[in-house]
Amino acid sequence: MTEQYFIGIDGGTQSSKVCIFNMQGQIVSEGSQALKPMHRPSHGIAEHPDDDLWDSLTKASRQAMRGFTGNIHQIKGIGLCTIRCCRAELKADGRLASPILNWMDLRLAKKYQPSSAEAAYVTSSSGYITHRLTAEFKDSSANYEGQWPIDKDAWDWSADQNQFERFGLRLEQLFELVNPGAVLGEITQDAATATGFPQGLPVVATANDKAVEALGAGLKESETALLSLGTYIGGMVMGNSNKSNGVSFFTNMACEPFKYLYETGGVRFGMSTITWLKELFGMDLQPQYSDKQPSAVGLDREFSAEGLLNEEATEVSLGSDGLITVPEWLAPTDKQFKKGVMLGFQAGHTRAHLYRSALEGIAMTMKNHIDACSTELDLELNQLIVSGGGSNSDLFMQILADVMGLPTMRNKITGSASLGSAICVAVAVGAYPSFEQAQVAMVRVHDSFTPNELHTEMYQQINLQVFSKVTKQTDPLLENLHAIINPLIH
Repeated sequence: MTEQYFIGIDGGTQSSKVCIFNMQGQIVSEGSQALKPMHRPSHGIAEHPDDDLWDSLTKASRQAMRGFTGNIHQIKGIGLCTIRCCRAELKADGRLASPILNWMDLRLAKKYQPSSAEAAYVTSSSGYITHRLTAEFKDSSANYEGQWPIDKDAWDWSADQNQFERFGLRLEQLFELVNPGAVLGEITQDAATATGFPQGLPVVATANDKAVEALGAGLKESETALLSLGTYIGGMVMGNSNKSNGVSFFTNMACEPFKYLYETGGVRFGMSTITWLKELFGMDLQPQYSDKQPSAVGLDREFSAEGLLNEEATEVSLGSDGLITVPEWLAPTDKQFKKGVMLGFQAGHTRAHLYRSALEGIAMTMKNHIDACSTELDLELNQLIVSGGGSNSDLFMQILADVMGLPTMRNKITGSASLGSAICVAVAVGAYPSFEQAQVAMVRVHDSFTPNELHTEMYQQINLQVFSKVTKQTDPLLENLHAIINPLIH
């Protein structure tokens, strides 16, 4: 079979990544560009400054194309995945009418109000980038969650006019929808100049970023859960129907049309909490790791502040010598009083204890969310897949295995949203006849971590007797504090 290549775009909260994959799911070239800091002038506002989602994508794509040494004519298409739950307001010609709202912006929980008379279209981040790449006003049906009149059974806009009125939207403001694996359009001459992508290359619809990540991680059986370690940490299992009455989960459209993901509760600002810790200790860490050799911890990567923290935290005993972390660094929209909690400090604690405690807190939080979801769905899980950059840490992978009490595996491609995007292209162009066959061919397991039974039992005691009870005690106090402090802030 003649070699074919597929471009996967992964537009995230912190960076835009572009990877070119071969038919075996191996990266042959890649590019990455960090996003600018979010514009957050006041509480509840989170905007992407300037045209940052597009500008970062063009830089990442040019880098990836410069590194590609194969036959450019063997590149068959581009899969587009961007951050979900964002909102872009466009003028009639497709230019931005206002800054793109990030999923952390509280205005997204409210009925849509046009920012100006120039606002002609309202779309997702993927709809906007689709237009920049193809000049089409089309978008994926599977990237609409939250304040949108979407029919999750029909995978199309709702036929109920009341839904449009509820969200303050009109059908003529919205893009035409296509399902994942369908072609959105072709790269225009202007887009080719900006990105380096070949003009005329088809751009293929994917889904919301978590669903694309699930596809690229190889999730396909309901007995397996995926833990996605991103800015938002979520858990999910596969499903075949739209369950609209879930208590401990919500139903999300998957990256294969008319399949679904049951997504658990999660950790907002999840792995950014770990980034926050690294930055907090950054000045102290710099002199210690600058002259060291590459770390043996995790996969083969350059030595870093995170590598050093992992090494130090490996020496800390299970339970972080009594330090408990509840990782609620970003409050949900309906409970703005919530804050992160670190409980149980003592004189002997070091940065390694704080770091390990944060990892354990994330693990126990997600253990409780995944258990609640699987119990409600009457599922007995037999393994966990972990995706995202945090899975590069051997320490974190073992903590997750021990806390979950499940064999816990990671893939060779840990940033699986870009691979999921490429899989959509492979199916769209006929390189593989189905999503499942493309997954089998392109997703490759790296290794697996076996839970230590003694550690699992101890974590279970910490979780049941202490961790799961902390917020019941602290939430009333934090709510009182919020009522006192919030008026002073505003």
